[in-house]
Order: sequence, then structure tokens, then C-alpha cells
Amino acid sequence: MTTIAYIANQFPSPLEPYVIDEITELRRCGAQVICCSGKRVSPNDLSLAERAFWKETLFFQPLSDDELVRAVRHLAADRRRLWQLLRPLLWERGSSPIRRLRTLGHTVMGAALAEQLAPLAVEHIHAHHGYFASWMALTAARLLGIGFSFTLHGSDLLQRADLLSTKLRACQFCMTVSNFNRQHILHNYPSVPPDKIILQRLGVDRVLSWPTLAPAAEPNRRRFCLLSVGRLHRVKDYGFLIDACAGLRDQGLDFLCWIVGEGPERAALQCQIKTLGLQGHVYLIGQVPRSDLPGYYRYADLVVMTSRSEGIPVVLMEAMAHEKLVLAPALTGIPELVDHQNNGFLYQPGSLPDFVSAVSWIHDHHASLTGIQRAAAASIAASYNRQRNLRAFAEQFLARIPRSDGNHAYPVLQQIRLSV
Repeated sequence: MTTIAYIANQFPSPLEPYVIDEITELRRCGAQVICCSGKRVSPNDLSLAERAFWKETLFFQPLSDDELVRAVRHLAADRRRLWQLLRPLLWERGSSPIRRLRTLGHTVMGAALAEQLAPLAVEHIHAHHGYFASWMALTAARLLGIGFSFTLHGSDLLQRADLLSTKLRACQFCMTVSNFNRQHILHNYPSVPPDKIILQRLGVDRVLSWPTLAPAAEPNRRRFCLLSVGRLHRVKDYGFLIDACAGLRDQGLDFLCWIVGEGPERAALQCQIKTLGLQGHVYLIGQVPRSDLPGYYRYADLVVMTSRSEGIPVVLMEAMAHEKLVLAPALTGIPELVDHQNNGFLYQPGSLPDFVSAVSWIHDHHASLTGIQRAAAASIAASYNRQRNLRAFAEQFLARIPRSDGNHAYPVLQQIRLSV
């Protein structure tokens, strides 16, 4: 049985159900998977299924004093390997001094990860996203003398590509969710062999029947409803959406805009809504359980996205599977999902007039756009089926991991144990 450690910055997370999906699929294929999380997660906001994963997950932030001491000893035991890990922090371009300092801390966390995994005969470490957990995975893999891989989505490649050149050189393979991302990697990191970068799309389930409406929906059913789903974070650019809502109101459009999600930008967005006098139009709904999201999709007339950076958003896949009209910026991998005027609509990224004009046009014509709605659901069924894409993920993943004879020898760990 192949033993894999699977780590994310924060796991389990209601915002990243695909991580649990991938772990579950690897286990279904016979692999033993050890769940790890860079940050400690509270179980309070998790579903029952997520709590089951939480109970088995190894957490690494914050480290106890004892864990910290053991991790530092682990790093210091082999100066050659330590220099291999620290050299990119000094010389690789593109990282600020603060991020380099944080990466030093993440190196220590990676050593703590190696300490925890050493007795478990782990043969491979995979990190989801290219953020700090991927550096932990790289560090632990080098200390244990095993392979490492990671998955890239959007911002972790296009906005926060910290030490990405080193990660791409060190990994056995890298999975990414869009062809745009794959071409971006091959263009910007030309030394990376093309067969090392695997296009692996995410997916959603087919919608078989309409769920119950969201509880708050009925009183305002006559109003055109915009829906946006995502974390209240700067990269999602909800300030742009709220400005657009002011423009729509000034044009005389009678509408609702529901923003479903929670995050650090809530206070600023609430202030913007009040300043623009949009209290009767724009509502910050807050975090909604995934089981309740279908009701919001059903009620919405148009699902919009205003992000500055994305991979291929699951939110758009879900909306399209529900035969919803979608409007999103024509950036990164989104045009691979949304074919303009065929299964959805695109607007010029950052252009408020283009976005407002598109919403107004869709508002005026939405009753005649049922063909586009049906095409949206058909395109999801064809290319973004969750179960089919998960099977492809597991097959490619396990095929890339060398089979072990079961004898695990970790020279660095043996050296540490002899010295303490």
C-alpha cells in the first residue's frame, strides 16, 4: 500500500471541498493518506464530514516548544541539506524580505512535518496550492529523501509565486487546474520539462433536481438578482462589484445583489455599501453551508464574478451546472470554462463600464437566454464532471509515484537519533 502525506495551508476547509475529494479518491484507489494542515483549524464551523477529517489531521501551527526544538535539531543535523534549503531564500528573485523571513519559519515547520512523518513510512508528500504548505512539503521531502508534488490554482501561481522556481525544480510533478496555468508555467519557467506539468481540472456534480429556495428569497422574487459567492478578500474585488451596483441603480435597474461569503474585507465593504446608499440593493449574506448554496443558485438570475486572479473557479462550475447565466472577467483560465455568448458571458477585466453594460443587457434579455443556460450545464457535464475528473486525478497521481519495496531508510533521521 502506497503511503502519502497530503498537506494544505488550512485543512479541512469548507472553501476547498476538492481537497477532501482528492484524499477520498486516493484512499478509494488503495492509498493510505495522512492528512496534514499548516495552520490549526477550529472544528466549530465544519460539517460532520469535515470534522471527521479534522480529528485525524496533523496540525503544525503553532508548534510547541518541544516540537520547535526537535525541528531545529533536525535541520541542523545535515548542514549540506540545510544549505540546499536556505540557498533559495537568499538568491531566488521575486520574494520580499518579509516573505523570505516567513519562509525561514516555514522551513522549520517543514522539519517538524518530517519529524511527524518519519515513523509512518511515508513515500510521497503532496501539497495543495503553492503557498507556504508547499514549502513545508518540499522541506520535509528533502529531509526524508522522498518525492514531493503540488497543485497550483491561480493566485498561488500568478500573484504569490514565492520560490516557485525552486519548487518546480524539486517536485516530481506539478498539477494545475487550467491550460492557461500550464502554458504560463512552461513560458515563464522554460527549464521545467513539459511532461512534469499536468493539467488536472476540478469538477462538480451534475444537478439532478432543484433544491428548496433560500429562506429569504420569496419576498423579493420580482427583482432581478445578482449572486456572487466567494471569500471577502481583496483578490475577489467585491469593491468593484459594489461600485458596479451603484452604476446599475443610477441607470434605474431594480435589482438585488447577494454576496455570499466571509472574510477580512467585510467591514470595508459594508462601509462602501452605506456610503453609496446601496443598503436596499446589496447584501453581505455571510458564510453559508455548502448544503444551502444550491438554494441561492436557484434563486439568482445572474451569477457574477469580479476577481482579479483565478484558476478555473468552482463557483462558476456550480452555477453553470444549475443552468445559471454567468458573467466573469476574461482572464486566466476562465475563458476555458466560459465561452462568451455560448454558455455564459465575459467582460473586459477591470472595466466597470463593460461590466455594467453586460449586466444591463442580460437583465433586458435574460428571458430569451435559456439556450445559453442549457449549454452551460452541458459543458459542465462534458468537461467538469467531478467523479470523472477525480478518477483521472488519482490515476495520474499514483502512476507518477515510484513503488516502494517497503524498506524505508531515512539517513538524516538515523543521524539525528544517534546524536541525541
